[in-house]
Amino acid sequence: MPKIGNFIYPWGNGHYSRMMRLNNEVIAAVENAQMHYISKPPIYEKLQERFPEHPERIHKVSVPTPIDGKFGPSLKRSMINVTLPTSGNPPLIKQIADYLREERAIYNKEKFDLVINDGDMGSNVLAKNRNIPSLFVTNQFRPKLWKSRSYLYPGLYYISKQIAKASKILVADSAPPYTICEYNLNFSDDVKEKVLYVGHFSPKVKNLVGEKSDLELLIQDKDYGYWIRTGNKITNKGTGEKYMRVFSKPEMAKERRIISHAQNDKSIDSVLGFDGKKYSITEAYEKKIDWLQIDVGFLSELQKETVLDGCRYVVVNGSHTVMGEVLGGKAKPIIGMPVYDEHENNIRWAQEKNLGMLAKNTKDTILAVSKIKENAALFDDALAEFSRNFDGNGAQRAAKEAAITLENKR
Repeated sequence: MPKIGNFIYPWGNGHYSRMMRLNNEVIAAVENAQMHYISKPPIYEKLQERFPEHPERIHKVSVPTPIDGKFGPSLKRSMINVTLPTSGNPPLIKQIADYLREERAIYNKEKFDLVINDGDMGSNVLAKNRNIPSLFVTNQFRPKLWKSRSYLYPGLYYISKQIAKASKILVADSAPPYTICEYNLNFSDDVKEKVLYVGHFSPKVKNLVGEKSDLELLIQDKDYGYWIRTGNKITNKGTGEKYMRVFSKPEMAKERRIISHAQNDKSIDSVLGFDGKKYSITEAYEKKIDWLQIDVGFLSELQKETVLDGCRYVVVNGSHTVMGEVLGGKAKPIIGMPVYDEHENNIRWAQEKNLGMLAKNTKDTILAVSKIKENAALFDDALAEFSRNFDGNGAQRAAKEAAITLENKR
């Protein structure tokens, strides 16, 4: 019975969702695999809820993460936190010591046959020291930084050195020249032989069918944009504030939009009519309200497919996972409003390939909406080509690599 440790970096939700897709494929590919999951709250609690039958296989570690700012990490507070307690976090030096001690204890107790690390670089080091094969799943290695943040390069080089200690680096993206995260990789020559482009970890959509919801009926045959809020709580809120500044401009007064808040909260669900009044979704559908804006806390898989199929464009923050689903799965142009450096790199790449537009401020966003609506054909050919060449089988290929690695170890 091979024992596999899955180490999940807890910053945001992307690492978790990617690893859960991979988890299902590994269980199918590796016979009698005993899966262990290691992370920090809030991902630790999500793992407990997802796998209640084996609480002994869910391990909590104090993985150091940046301190939230309004738009991504707060550099100032994170720097203070290096030596001083900040925002409820112990000093970073203590966090790192506790984290390594906790992971070392888990390694010593469980004696894994294989570890899969998504964002957790410390586990790469521990695995290498114990001669345990490790697979590092990522869409970053040495990201290009904005010029004003070039002082962060020493930190990035240190991180890339830890990533390089993995047995294999599995890039969760299509192989070049269709690699969305190309500007976030920049692999050094000494690791290229370890790199495998497995493909994007796209969700499996199994011919979703069902009775149309009131939301789906309400948006039928309408021209609208799909605005996605993602990220942790503070980033999600900051993204929403950016959107509201755009919506307040006169150019957007008649621009229909659906906003997904990525929060499992039904109280968010509402419809703003052109009459200036708010309605519930059901009420708006029954009264045939001419709507301007629909806010949804959390879309079902079927609703998400319907919204993506019917929208004219999608507004994103540059999240790698979302961009793959939108550009590759649906061939829809994106308008990217970046939060982090790596987001801007993804969006710049897409803009250069004529798959969408970068919007760094309100004015850019309004211009992008106008250009995409007035010149949709400019993007069609590039989107069609990218979608044809999009590789969404990353979870399956990564699982196959896990099975091969275990077989070679015997």
